[in-house]
Amino acid sequence: MIVLGIESSCDETGVAIYCSERGLLADRLFSQVDLHVDYGGVVPELASRDHVRKTVPLIREVLQDAGLNLDALDGIAYTAGPGLIGALLVGAAIAQSLALALDIPAVAVHHMEGHLMAPMLEDNPPELPFIGLLVSGGHTQLVSVSDFGCYEMLGESVDDAAGEAFDKAAKMLGLDYPGGPRIAALAEQSRARGTPLRYQFPRPMTDRPGLDFSFSGLKTYMLNTVEQESQAGRLDEATKADIARAFEEAVVDTLRIKCRRAIEQTGIKTLIIAGGVGANRCLRQTLLETTEKMGARVVYARPKFCTDNGAMIAYVGCRRLLAGERSSSSFAVRARWPMTELTQF
Repeated sequence: MIVLGIESSCDETGVAIYCSERGLLADRLFSQVDLHVDYGGVVPELASRDHVRKTVPLIREVLQDAGLNLDALDGIAYTAGPGLIGALLVGAAIAQSLALALDIPAVAVHHMEGHLMAPMLEDNPPELPFIGLLVSGGHTQLVSVSDFGCYEMLGESVDDAAGEAFDKAAKMLGLDYPGGPRIAALAEQSRARGTPLRYQFPRPMTDRPGLDFSFSGLKTYMLNTVEQESQAGRLDEATKADIARAFEEAVVDTLRIKCRRAIEQTGIKTLIIAGGVGANRCLRQTLLETTEKMGARVVYARPKFCTDNGAMIAYVGCRRLLAGERSSSSFAVRARWPMTELTQF
């Protein structure tokens, strides 16, 4: 089965073609970062309009890359949530219209299920069961995956997601959006020539049982530190780098502690990391060292598939279409959509 996947949940337009026999045939991604950077975050109306402009040209490009025409498609998958309603509607409308014109089925895909299954696109995919750490701008979740479509939520953020905390921390330091890569770059500067342990940030909610996350207090601690150093006239570039390092290490260490706890509590020895923050090199190295000490394995999606992309949507859509799932042409998209509501097969 050959499936076209369309991802338009937020500020990236992703389109890909996945074949059940040959794997990923082509994928294209257009990021709207330059469009939103002047606003310090995503502007939903601008995001929706840009998806309108970019989706159809990207469909043409992936078809050309794969050496296919529209008649070769057996189905179309699209992100139906969670995400920005206007952005989701663009992808859903294009997917459903195209499916109707070609007389092929369309299927709605859960955005976070796409991220969760992104490591399956790798040459050495993880075996079930596994624990998934979904860590992005909008979500921080630990999920137990016993089978495709069978998910148990182990823990999630009760306030800010990790990626959102990175963006807000970057803004406090006067860095551009998106904040995660900017904080990571400053942290690397500190590791190269900064002052180790100059700042000690808290590891929120690690001193109590459970697997939930909270990053709002860490964000407040960051703000207080920046204001204190600024008022003292010490907020130079070296200080900013040391603060960024302390913040990054606090987030990473918090995620490490919770992942280790999840492995110990479930006995599941495979951990997958997905979502935009999964591209963070400090997080990757830290979790690799932690799992090795525990006799466990950590698997990442490649960096290009950590961020939003069409390949993960095409893959999940192909699996669901092969299982007989179909979406009605009277489609609906959802800003919020608990992953535990998904059907198992």
